[in-house]
Amino acid sequence: RSAADHILRDLQSNPDMWLQVVHILSNTQNLNTKFFALQVLEGVIKYRWNALPVEQRDGMKNYISEVIVKLSSDDVSFRREKFYVNKLNIILVQILKHEWPGRWRSFIPDLVAAAKTSETICENCMAILKLLSEEVFDFSRGEMTQLKIKELKQSLNSEFQLIHELCLYILSASRRAELIRATLATLHAFLSWIPLGYIFESPLLETLLKFFPVPAYRNLTLQCLTEVAALKFGDFYDVQFVKMYTIFLAQLQAIVPVSTSFIEVYANGNSEEQAFIQNLALFFTSFFKSHIRILESSQENVNALLMGLEYLINISYVEDNEVFKVCLDYWNSLVLELFEAHHNPENIAAENFAGMQMPLLQGMVDGLGSQLLRRRQLYTDPMSKLRMLMICRMAKPEEVLIVEDENGNIVRETMKDNDVLVQYKIMRETLIYLAHLDHEDTEKLMLRKLSKQLSGEDWSWNNLNTLCWAIGSISGSMMEDQENRFLVMVIRDLLNLCEITKGKDNKAVIASNIMYVVGQYPRFLRAHWKFLKTVVNKLFEFMHETHPGVQDMACDTFLKIVQKCKRKFVITQIGENEPFVSELLTTLSVTIADLEPLQIHSFYESVGHMIQAESDPLKRDEFLQRLMQLPNQRWVEIIGQARHSVDYLKDQDVIRAVLNILQTNTSVASSLGTYFLPQISLIFLDMLNVYRMYSELISTSIAQGGPYASRTSVVKLLRSVKRETLKLIETFLDKAEDQPNIGKQFVPPMMDPVLGDYARNVPDARESEVLSLFATIINKYKRTMIDDVPRIFEAVFQCTLEMITKNFEDYPEHRLKFFSLLQAIATHCFSALILLSSEQLKLVMDSIIWAFRHTERNIAETGLNLLLEMLKHFQ
Repeated sequence: RSAADHILRDLQSNPDMWLQVVHILSNTQNLNTKFFALQVLEGVIKYRWNALPVEQRDGMKNYISEVIVKLSSDDVSFRREKFYVNKLNIILVQILKHEWPGRWRSFIPDLVAAAKTSETICENCMAILKLLSEEVFDFSRGEMTQLKIKELKQSLNSEFQLIHELCLYILSASRRAELIRATLATLHAFLSWIPLGYIFESPLLETLLKFFPVPAYRNLTLQCLTEVAALKFGDFYDVQFVKMYTIFLAQLQAIVPVSTSFIEVYANGNSEEQAFIQNLALFFTSFFKSHIRILESSQENVNALLMGLEYLINISYVEDNEVFKVCLDYWNSLVLELFEAHHNPENIAAENFAGMQMPLLQGMVDGLGSQLLRRRQLYTDPMSKLRMLMICRMAKPEEVLIVEDENGNIVRETMKDNDVLVQYKIMRETLIYLAHLDHEDTEKLMLRKLSKQLSGEDWSWNNLNTLCWAIGSISGSMMEDQENRFLVMVIRDLLNLCEITKGKDNKAVIASNIMYVVGQYPRFLRAHWKFLKTVVNKLFEFMHETHPGVQDMACDTFLKIVQKCKRKFVITQIGENEPFVSELLTTLSVTIADLEPLQIHSFYESVGHMIQAESDPLKRDEFLQRLMQLPNQRWVEIIGQARHSVDYLKDQDVIRAVLNILQTNTSVASSLGTYFLPQISLIFLDMLNVYRMYSELISTSIAQGGPYASRTSVVKLLRSVKRETLKLIETFLDKAEDQPNIGKQFVPPMMDPVLGDYARNVPDARESEVLSLFATIINKYKRTMIDDVPRIFEAVFQCTLEMITKNFEDYPEHRLKFFSLLQAIATHCFSALILLSSEQLKLVMDSIIWAFRHTERNIAETGLNLLLEMLKHFQ
C-alpha cells in the first residue's frame, strides 16, 4: 500500500501529469481513478492556471462543461454519478474564479440557457450557482485577492436578474421535488447579499411563503425566510417585513399552535422535526434582533409580536444546548436593551434628539418617559415568563473536579472556561437585568417555585439545584432591606424542606444548596454576625459528615465565606470573649479530624485568610503559630529522626507526610502572603536539605534504573516533594509584598540546593518548576537580581536547551517555562544579557528563533514577545 501511495504521489507531482486527465476521465470506469485525475487537475487550476496556453485552458474548460452537461441531462446517470458530478462542479467553479467574468463573459447566460433545456440539468445548474455564491461570499478570504473578490461580487450582482427569473420560474412551474429543493438551497446562499429589490419588489417572498406549509420544503424555506429576516435596510421595507411576519405567523399556527409542548415534539421528533424547531428559533431571533421595533407600532402588530415571543419562550425550554444557546443569546440582548432604556432614559433621549434646543428636549424627555413606560408594560408578561425560564434552566455555576495529577496525587481543579460556565455567566447577567426590571416579580416567582418544592409538587434534585443557583445568581441586585427579607424567607423554606424530606441523599442535596445560597450573599452575612457564626459552625458539623460530597461542599463554602467576610472573624463581636479565629484555633484538631488531606489544605487556606485580616502584628504571628502547630510538630519530629538516621526519610509514609506538611504550608502561604514570613523562615533551611537529599535519591534511582525508574511510585513521590518545595517558595515570594530584603534572605541559600541540583541532574530528574520559580523571582525583584543572572544562566540555560531542541514534543513544561524565564531576564535584567560572552548571546538569539518557529502556539507567541522585548532594548 505504501509503495502504491508513493507512486501516486510521484505521479501527482509530475508537472505534465495533468495533460493525461482528459484521457483518464474518458476511459476509466473506476471512481477512485477519476477522483485522482480531478485532484491533479484541481492542483493545476489553483496554482498554474494562468500560466497555461489559451488553447489548453479553453480545451479543459469546454471538456469539463460538456461532461457535466452530458451526465446531468439524463436523470439515471445524474443520480448514479452524483459524487462525480459534484466534484466536476467544484472543478468548474475553481476555473470560473480565474476565467469569469473577464474571459468567460457569457457564463451566466449560458448556464441559464442550459438550465431551461432539462430539469436535471437545471437542478445541477442550481448546485453550481450555490457553490459559486459560497466560494465568492463565504470562503474567498485567503483564496483570492480583494480586487478579484470585488470583481466577482459585482458580476454576480449585475447578472443576478437572469438567475432571479430562473429561480422564480422553477418555483412557480416545476413539480419536481429535487429541483425545488435545489433551488431553495441556492436561494438560501444568495439571499444575504442580493439587491433587496429582488426580494421585496418581486413575487419572491410570496412564493417562499407558499412553500412554507409544505412539509417537504419547510426547513429550506424557513432557512431562506431567516436570511430575509436578518436583513436591515433603514425603514424603507418595514411594511413588507411586517406583512411577511404576520403571514408567516398565521401559517405557523396552523402547523404548530403556540400551546404545543416543544419539549415533547423535540424529544420524540425525527431529525427533520428537530431541525425545524432549531430553524424556528433562528427565524424569530433574527427577525426580532432587526425588526422588533416595527412590531411595537400598532396593537395588531403587538399581538403578533407577543405571540412570537411566546413561541420563542416555549422553544427555549427544549432540551438541546444548541437551540438554547440561540435563544439565550437573543434574550440577553433584548433584556439588556430594555434595562438600559429603563435606567438611562436621558441617554436614549439625547441620542434620539441630538441637536434640539433645551426646552423642546425637556418636553421630548417627558414624552419619552411615558413611551418607555408603555414599552415596559408591553413586555411585562413575556419578561415574567422569561424569568421563570431562567430560573428553571439556570446553568451550574462552577465545576470543581477531583482529578489525579501526573504523580498520582489527588488534586482539585476548578473548570475555568467550559461551556456550562460561559452559559451560567450569560444567564446570570440576563437574570440580574430581569430582576432590576421587576424585583417583586422575580422574588414572587422564586418563592412560589420554592413553595412547590416544599409541597412536593415540583420536588427533584435538578429543580432544587437550578432554583438555588438562580437565587444565588441575583445576589446584590436588590436593595439591602429587600434582599435581607427575601433571603430570610428562602433560608427558612430550605430549612423546613430539609426537616420534612426523608433520605440522607436528599438531605445532603438540600444542605449543599442552603450553603451555596448563603455563600452567595456576603452582604447579609457581614450584617448579621450571629447568623454568620451559626452558618460557619454548621459547616464545621458538615466536616464530620461522611456522606459523599458533603465535606467538599463544607470546605468550599467555608473558604468562599471567609474570603468575603474575613474581618468579622478577627474582631471580638458583641457578647463574645474572644475573636472567632481564636476560638476556632483552640478546637482546630477536632474540627479537621475527619477531613481528607486535600480538604485540610483548603481549611488551612481559609484560616490563613482570616489571620491575614488581623492588623495587629503580634496577634497575627500568634494566630499563625497556633495554626501551624500540628504540621510543625510533625515536621520537627521528622527532621529530628532524620538527624539520627537519614534512611528514615526514605520511608514512603514519611515522604507522604513531608509532602502533606509542605502542601499545608503552601495553602497558608497563598492566603497570608508577606505575613507567612515567620513560618517559612522556621522550616526553610531544613526544607532545602530535604530537597537536596531527595534529589540525590531520584538521580541515583534514574542512573541505576534507566528512564523507566522515573515512573516508579517512589520516584514520583520524591518528585512531588521537590515540586511542592519549589511551589511553596514560589507562592510565598509571589504573594509577598515587594520587599527586596525578603528576596535577599531567600534567594542566596537556594542557589546550590536548587540551581546547582538542576544543573547536576539527569534530564528526566530536572523539575520545570525551577525555571518558573526563578522567572517569578526575577519578575518580582527585577533589577536587584542582575548580579545573580550569570549564575542562573550557567545552571539552567545550556542543559535545558539540550533537552528541548531535540524535537518539538519532549519536555513540554520545560519549554514554556524556559522561555518565560528568558523573557523575565530580557525585561528586567537586560544589561546582564549584554555582559554574556558572544557564544552565549548567540545561543540566546538562536533559542528565541527556535521558539517562534515552534509548532505550539503559546511557545511561538512567547518567542515573538521575547524577540520584541530584545529589539526594543537594542534600539
